[in-house]
Amino acid sequence: MTKRKLKTKIKVLLISIIVLIIVLVSAFFTYIYLESPVDKNQDTYVQLTVNKGASTKEIAKLLKENTLIKSELLFELLARFNKNTLKAATYQLQRSMSSKQILDILTDGSIYDPDIIRITFLEGNSITQYAQTIATKTDHTYDEVIKVMNDKEYLKTLISKYWFLTDEILNPNIYYPLEGYLSPNTYEFQNKQVAIEKIIETMLSQTDVELEPYKDKITGENTVHKFLTMASVVELEGIKPEDRKMIVGVFNNRINLGMNMGSDVTTYYALQKSMTADLTVDEFQTKNLYNTRAADMGGKLPIGPICNPSTSSIEASFQPEDNDYLFFVADKNGKVYYNKTEQEHFQTISEIKEAGDWIW
Repeated sequence: MTKRKLKTKIKVLLISIIVLIIVLVSAFFTYIYLESPVDKNQDTYVQLTVNKGASTKEIAKLLKENTLIKSELLFELLARFNKNTLKAATYQLQRSMSSKQILDILTDGSIYDPDIIRITFLEGNSITQYAQTIATKTDHTYDEVIKVMNDKEYLKTLISKYWFLTDEILNPNIYYPLEGYLSPNTYEFQNKQVAIEKIIETMLSQTDVELEPYKDKITGENTVHKFLTMASVVELEGIKPEDRKMIVGVFNNRINLGMNMGSDVTTYYALQKSMTADLTVDEFQTKNLYNTRAADMGGKLPIGPICNPSTSSIEASFQPEDNDYLFFVADKNGKVYYNKTEQEHFQTISEIKEAGDWIW
């Protein structure tokens, strides 16, 4: 083979590769365009009835006629490729849905109900924040939610229903009995008129699932209440799962030595102040069964949880990382430093400040 012929072949090969790449890229972007919503800003509902026995081709045509998809062919291909069986029903669809989303809805046969509400309860939020969330998402007021959550007769019925709830939550010094027991998550309810009790019990049922793996660790003085109290504190003290486990280890060391936990977040909760507010020396020393900075709280946990912890913090409480540290501090970037002595602790704080990484 001559050099000229070889060069020609290489040139043809390169052109072929380039053309193939262009075709593939074009096909990809065409797919993205055709699969995307007809109008991502259009949230009004289009009622669509899929009759029994309708073929995928007929359904695709119906969707296109109602301007719900951009391509009948693509919809058919997606359905056949994924081996979806589309179910007969009357649906409420939106033009802001992609072809894949519509396909999933028709496959599940999930009839859209515009009255259904979804409520997201954030990890680390308190009962008062949850009550405000419920008041925002439902027809109930904040005061109504708090009243139900603090109703002693209702609480007794919950104690008889859920194994992890005990009379400990009825201690009159506890601000909100269900604090720490309501699992953070996103929940779906039938409508805005959903009963407050329904919301509470849906969350408690999820808590049941999350605590089930740790049942064998709940014995004697090692009560659920203690574990959740520790979890709630570490939820606000640490960010990373590995740090939360270390911090629980530090707190356990301090408690075992009769030291107070010295957790600032418990002081904020004791005084019911936002953690963005500044606290005075006198406030940190306030005698309160929640305030672990107080001198009389040596070797003690707060009287109850101070927020509703994540699964990560619950795991850390039940399965801490044993260590021999007595102090920890975090910088503004969330990095946690551990020390064995108070002198080392203050030295670390000075170094963090000098580096400009102090949190305050």
